[in-house]
Amino acid sequence: LMVRETGQSRVKEHYHTTLADDLMYMHYIHESTPRSAPRVTRGLYDAEDPYTKNRFNPIAGGDRFVRKQLPPTTVENIIKLERIVLHTFQKEAIGNRSYLLGCIAAFRALSGESKYSGGRHTSKGVQVVRGRKTVGGWIRPGVPCGVKIEIKGDKMYDFLGTFVEFVLPRLRDFGGFQMEPPSRNPHRQSAVTGVVSLGLNPAAMGLFPQIEVNVDAYHRMYGFHIHFITNAQGQGAQNLARSLLSGFQVPFQR
Repeated sequence: LMVRETGQSRVKEHYHTTLADDLMYMHYIHESTPRSAPRVTRGLYDAEDPYTKNRFNPIAGGDRFVRKQLPPTTVENIIKLERIVLHTFQKEAIGNRSYLLGCIAAFRALSGESKYSGGRHTSKGVQVVRGRKTVGGWIRPGVPCGVKIEIKGDKMYDFLGTFVEFVLPRLRDFGGFQMEPPSRNPHRQSAVTGVVSLGLNPAAMGLFPQIEVNVDAYHRMYGFHIHFITNAQGQGAQNLARSLLSGFQVPFQR
């Protein structure tokens, strides 16, 4: 049985008809002359030296990714949402992996995704997060400690619409997601990647309609993070991503 979409996503249609044009108008930078060629940076070692020919040759002066400029403003590179990643960490699962079953069931209900769902071979479903290195003696390599799921396409916009219209208005004493002060370094790694990460407490999970309709079926609610990943890269990319989410009615406060 192949399950297909029966109608257009309203949030996706809002982006293509209204929000994309507004974002391009807001962030358009006029450049009257073409950009100069990027400065050629030399390697730390001489590539012609036979003693260092096969050695890893980093760029002299360190990594300059944080100094990367935004690409020229065109119709093709308007900021857009590429995928949403839900992630949760459960400390109890380190000793007993069965504690992850409730998280897996909740994430399947929230996203509507499962492995190869709808005949899409790119759908990986809920993935178990395992430790990569030893941390404090209680996280070891290969030990399951959390779950995550990637949402793409129309389901991504459906989740965003549900999050904005059903969850955020019902949060108590919520005035918006906190932003860092303007005094923070604008060249840090997180500011140039175009990723906005938000955290929700366990009570917020119960406000999603997919969970609320059958909340008794879950052992308990879980707190989790939502990572909105966009196509923006360069200086000021995170501010571009926040303006995109603000167009989807996600509130921020400083």
